[in-house]
Amino acid sequence: MDPLASMPRALHGSIPQLFTFDIFGTVLDWRTGLDASVGRALSDAEFDRVVDRQGELESTFAPYAEIVARSLREALGLGRDAASGIGAHLGRWPLFPDSREAMRRLRKVAPCVALTNSDRAHGAIIREQLGEMDGWFCAEELRVYKPDRRVWEKAAQARGVRFGAQWWHVSAYADYDLSVARELGLTCVFVQRAHSRPGPADVVVRDLTELAALVESARAS
Repeated sequence: MDPLASMPRALHGSIPQLFTFDIFGTVLDWRTGLDASVGRALSDAEFDRVVDRQGELESTFAPYAEIVARSLREALGLGRDAASGIGAHLGRWPLFPDSREAMRRLRKVAPCVALTNSDRAHGAIIREQLGEMDGWFCAEELRVYKPDRRVWEKAAQARGVRFGAQWWHVSAYADYDLSVARELGLTCVFVQRAHSRPGPADVVVRDLTELAALVESARAS
Protein backbone atom coordinates (compact mmCIF):
# COMPACT_ATOMS: atom_id res chain seq x y z
CA MET A 1 0.00 0.00 0.00
CA ASP A 2 1.22 3.49 -0.80
CA PRO A 3 2.30 5.01 2.55
CA LEU A 4 1.03 8.40 1.39
CA ALA A 5 -2.50 7.02 1.40
CA SER A 6 -2.67 7.53 5.16
CA MET A 7 -1.58 11.16 4.93
CA PRO A 8 -4.27 13.82 4.46
CA ARG A 9 -4.05 15.50 1.06
CA ALA A 10 -3.31 18.87 2.69
CA LEU A 11 -0.07 17.43 4.08
CA HIS A 12 1.22 15.93 0.82
CA GLY A 13 4.58 17.46 0.03
CA SER A 14 4.74 19.05 3.51
CA ILE A 15 8.07 17.95 4.93
CA PRO A 16 8.39 18.11 8.73
CA GLN A 17 11.10 20.36 10.11
CA LEU A 18 10.99 18.84 13.61
CA PHE A 19 9.70 15.63 15.18
CA THR A 20 8.98 15.41 18.89
CA PHE A 21 8.18 12.08 20.50
CA ASP A 22 6.40 10.79 23.52
CA ILE A 23 8.64 7.99 24.78
CA PHE A 24 6.81 5.72 27.25
CA GLY A 25 4.20 3.76 25.31
CA THR A 26 5.21 5.20 21.92
CA VAL A 27 8.93 4.40 21.58
CA LEU A 28 9.44 2.28 24.71
CA ASP A 29 7.09 -0.67 25.32
CA TRP A 30 5.58 0.55 28.59
CA ARG A 31 3.05 -2.29 28.92
CA THR A 32 5.48 -5.16 28.29
CA GLY A 33 8.08 -3.59 30.55
CA LEU A 34 5.69 -3.07 33.43
CA ASP A 35 4.29 -6.58 33.12
CA ALA A 36 7.81 -8.02 33.33
CA SER A 37 8.71 -5.84 36.30
CA VAL A 38 5.55 -6.75 38.22
CA GLY A 39 5.99 -10.41 37.34
CA ARG A 40 2.64 -11.01 35.70
CA ALA A 41 0.45 -9.75 32.87
CA LEU A 42 -1.66 -6.86 34.10
CA SER A 43 -5.24 -6.57 32.97
CA ASP A 44 -6.21 -3.58 30.85
CA ALA A 45 -8.07 -2.15 33.84
CA GLU A 46 -5.04 -2.52 36.11
CA PHE A 47 -2.69 -0.90 33.63
CA ASP A 48 -5.09 1.97 33.07
CA ARG A 49 -5.36 2.49 36.83
CA VAL A 50 -1.58 2.84 37.03
CA VAL A 51 -1.50 5.28 34.10
CA ASP A 52 -4.36 7.36 35.48
CA ARG A 53 -2.90 7.48 38.99
CA GLN A 54 0.40 8.67 37.56
CA GLY A 55 -1.46 11.42 35.71
CA GLU A 56 -3.08 12.56 38.94
CA LEU A 57 0.24 12.59 40.80
CA GLU A 58 1.95 14.52 37.99
CA SER A 59 -0.23 17.57 38.65
CA THR A 60 2.52 18.69 41.03
CA PHE A 61 6.19 18.05 40.40
CA ALA A 62 8.02 15.16 42.02
CA PRO A 63 10.69 12.88 40.52
CA TYR A 64 9.16 10.43 38.08
CA ALA A 65 10.69 7.44 39.88
CA GLU A 66 8.75 8.47 42.99
CA ILE A 67 5.53 9.00 41.03
CA VAL A 68 5.82 5.56 39.42
CA ALA A 69 6.51 3.89 42.76
CA ARG A 70 3.57 5.58 44.44
CA SER A 71 1.21 4.75 41.56
CA LEU A 72 2.19 1.08 41.78
CA ARG A 73 1.63 0.98 45.52
CA GLU A 74 -1.73 2.71 45.31
CA ALA A 75 -3.10 1.16 42.09
CA LEU A 76 -1.72 -2.38 42.43
CA GLY A 77 -0.86 -2.76 46.11
CA LEU A 78 2.83 -3.41 45.50
CA GLY A 79 5.19 -3.25 48.45
CA ARG A 80 7.34 -0.17 48.92
CA ASP A 81 10.68 -1.81 48.03
CA ALA A 82 9.33 -3.54 44.90
CA ALA A 83 7.61 -0.37 43.69
CA SER A 84 10.69 1.78 44.30
CA GLY A 85 12.89 -0.67 42.41
CA ILE A 86 10.60 -0.53 39.38
CA GLY A 87 10.52 3.25 39.46
CA ALA A 88 14.30 3.46 39.50
CA HIS A 89 14.96 1.03 36.66
CA LEU A 90 12.12 1.47 34.17
CA GLY A 91 14.50 2.95 31.60
CA ARG A 92 15.61 -0.64 30.98
CA TRP A 93 12.21 -1.66 29.66
CA PRO A 94 12.34 -2.83 26.02
CA LEU A 95 11.88 -0.63 22.99
CA PHE A 96 9.19 -1.52 20.49
CA PRO A 97 10.95 -3.59 17.78
CA ASP A 98 10.54 -0.85 15.17
CA SER A 99 11.76 2.07 17.27
CA ARG A 100 15.54 2.09 16.86
CA GLU A 101 15.73 1.68 13.08
CA ALA A 102 12.75 3.93 12.40
CA MET A 103 14.28 6.68 14.53
CA ARG A 104 17.50 6.41 12.54
CA ARG A 105 15.51 6.90 9.32
CA LEU A 106 13.43 9.76 10.68
CA ARG A 107 16.53 11.64 11.84
CA LYS A 108 17.58 11.82 8.18
CA VAL A 109 14.40 13.78 7.48
CA ALA A 110 14.33 16.17 10.46
CA PRO A 111 15.65 16.49 14.02
CA CYS A 112 14.05 14.01 16.44
CA VAL A 113 13.54 15.21 20.00
CA ALA A 114 12.06 13.48 23.05
CA LEU A 115 9.41 15.13 25.24
CA THR A 116 9.08 12.65 28.05
CA ASN A 117 7.54 12.36 31.49
CA SER A 118 10.59 10.86 33.16
CA ASP A 119 13.84 11.59 34.99
CA ARG A 120 17.26 12.30 33.51
CA ALA A 121 18.56 8.91 34.62
CA HIS A 122 15.78 7.12 32.75
CA GLY A 123 16.64 8.96 29.54
CA ALA A 124 20.32 8.04 29.74
CA ILE A 125 19.43 4.36 30.03
CA ILE A 126 16.83 4.48 27.25
CA ARG A 127 19.32 6.07 24.86
CA GLU A 128 21.69 3.16 25.44
CA GLN A 129 19.08 1.07 23.60
CA LEU A 130 17.67 3.65 21.23
CA GLY A 131 20.78 5.53 20.22
CA GLU A 132 21.24 9.25 20.35
CA MET A 133 18.50 11.70 19.40
CA ASP A 134 18.72 15.38 18.53
CA GLY A 135 17.36 16.52 21.87
CA TRP A 136 15.89 15.10 25.06
CA PHE A 137 13.55 17.10 27.31
CA CYS A 138 12.38 15.27 30.42
CA ALA A 139 10.11 16.30 33.26
CA GLU A 140 12.98 16.42 35.75
CA GLU A 141 14.67 19.06 33.59
CA LEU A 142 11.51 21.01 32.73
CA ARG A 143 9.96 20.67 36.23
CA VAL A 144 6.55 20.01 34.73
CA TYR A 145 4.72 17.02 33.24
CA LYS A 146 2.67 16.52 30.10
CA PRO A 147 -0.10 17.34 29.30
CA ASP A 148 0.89 20.77 30.65
CA ARG A 149 1.52 22.95 27.59
CA ARG A 150 4.59 24.40 29.28
CA VAL A 151 6.42 21.23 28.23
CA TRP A 152 6.05 22.23 24.57
CA GLU A 153 6.61 25.92 25.28
CA LYS A 154 9.88 25.28 27.09
CA ALA A 155 11.06 22.92 24.36
CA ALA A 156 10.19 25.49 21.69
CA GLN A 157 12.11 28.20 23.53
CA ALA A 158 15.14 25.96 24.08
CA ARG A 159 15.32 24.96 20.41
CA GLY A 160 14.36 28.36 19.01
CA VAL A 161 11.40 27.05 16.99
CA ARG A 162 7.85 28.27 16.45
CA PHE A 163 4.66 26.28 16.80
CA GLY A 164 3.14 25.26 13.47
CA ALA A 165 2.36 22.40 11.11
CA GLN A 166 6.05 21.93 10.29
CA TRP A 167 6.48 20.56 13.84
CA TRP A 168 5.17 16.97 14.05
CA HIS A 169 4.41 15.54 17.48
CA VAL A 170 4.26 11.73 17.66
CA SER A 171 2.44 9.79 20.38
CA ALA A 172 0.22 6.82 21.15
CA TYR A 173 -1.66 8.95 23.71
CA ALA A 174 -4.12 11.63 22.72
CA ASP A 175 -4.90 12.55 26.33
CA TYR A 176 -1.28 13.16 27.38
CA ASP A 177 0.06 14.53 24.13
CA LEU A 178 -1.98 15.02 21.01
CA SER A 179 -4.79 17.13 22.45
CA VAL A 180 -2.30 19.79 23.55
CA ALA A 181 -0.21 19.48 20.39
CA ARG A 182 -3.35 20.13 18.34
CA GLU A 183 -4.16 23.24 20.37
CA LEU A 184 -0.64 24.51 19.65
CA GLY A 185 -1.07 24.02 15.90
CA LEU A 186 1.34 21.10 15.52
CA THR A 187 0.86 18.23 13.09
CA CYS A 188 -0.39 15.36 15.29
CA VAL A 189 0.76 11.81 14.57
CA PHE A 190 -1.10 9.03 16.36
CA VAL A 191 0.71 5.68 16.66
CA GLN A 192 -1.62 2.69 17.06
CA ARG A 193 0.27 0.74 19.70
CA ALA A 194 -1.37 -2.24 21.43
CA HIS A 195 -2.10 0.02 24.37
CA SER A 196 -2.94 3.52 23.21
CA ARG A 197 -5.50 6.25 23.77
CA PRO A 198 -6.77 7.52 20.42
CA GLY A 199 -8.04 10.96 19.57
CA PRO A 200 -8.07 13.39 16.64
CA ALA A 201 -4.85 13.26 14.62
CA ASP A 202 -3.57 14.50 11.28
CA VAL A 203 -1.65 11.31 10.55
CA VAL A 204 -2.36 7.79 11.84
CA VAL A 205 0.29 5.05 11.60
CA ARG A 206 0.59 1.53 12.93
CA ASP A 207 4.19 2.00 14.07
CA LEU A 208 7.24 4.19 13.57
CA THR A 209 8.38 2.20 10.55
CA GLU A 210 5.19 3.24 8.76
CA LEU A 211 5.80 6.86 9.79
CA ALA A 212 9.34 6.74 8.40
CA ALA A 213 8.08 5.34 5.10
CA LEU A 214 5.39 7.99 4.92
CA VAL A 215 7.69 10.96 5.36
CA GLU A 216 10.35 9.48 3.09
CA SER A 217 7.72 9.10 0.36
CA ALA A 218 6.49 12.66 0.93
CA ARG A 219 10.03 13.99 0.64
CA ALA A 220 10.58 12.09 -2.58
CA SER A 221 7.31 13.21 -4.20
